[in-house]
Amino acid sequence: KEVKQVTPLPTCSGSAELLFLRSWSTRARISGKSQLLFALVFTTRYLDLFTSFISLYNTSMKLIYIACSYATVYLIYMKFKATYDGNHDTFRVEFLIVPVGGLSFLVNHDFSPLEILWTFSIYLESVAILPQLFMISKTGEAETITTHYLFFLGLYRALYLVNWIWRYYFEGFFDLIAVVAGVVQTVLYCDFFYLYVTKVLKGKKLSLPA
Repeated sequence: KEVKQVTPLPTCSGSAELLFLRSWSTRARISGKSQLLFALVFTTRYLDLFTSFISLYNTSMKLIYIACSYATVYLIYMKFKATYDGNHDTFRVEFLIVPVGGLSFLVNHDFSPLEILWTFSIYLESVAILPQLFMISKTGEAETITTHYLFFLGLYRALYLVNWIWRYYFEGFFDLIAVVAGVVQTVLYCDFFYLYVTKVLKGKKLSLPA
């Protein structure tokens, strides 16, 4: 059975979230629901902290990223509560959690609690950005700082594809569940990437057609 390890990529993403939120202004619209889903993703993914030890580095990175995820949620709902745009952050997350939970019971590598929860985290991460994209679609626009944050968040997710290709060619490892979920996740970002390249990088504000 493949031991679930951690790469430096999630930690970089968590640090980027904290740095972004520390400079957050009333103009930035970040979905608290997406951040809650990401916190749930890494909580369920790293439950093996209680059952196995790989290395001090591995354990430290998992703990750091879980801490960063919940710190981000705290900043949104507590410290920066006055600037949180809850009126537009209205995506029904149960429409993601319930189907993903069901799928993780049906399609997994091993029907055991930790493996099902790990699979749940992989599936949920692939769609956790939807509340953020829904929020942008409701407001019709996004500030430049928000688009930069989302671009690098999506880029870090897409880099997992490079990681899987590397592991397949050099280690002979291929995880169909993780690859399919990663492709779905990257596809969800495609429209945003297109608007980012064609508008934001040219100095224009990202706005959606009316």
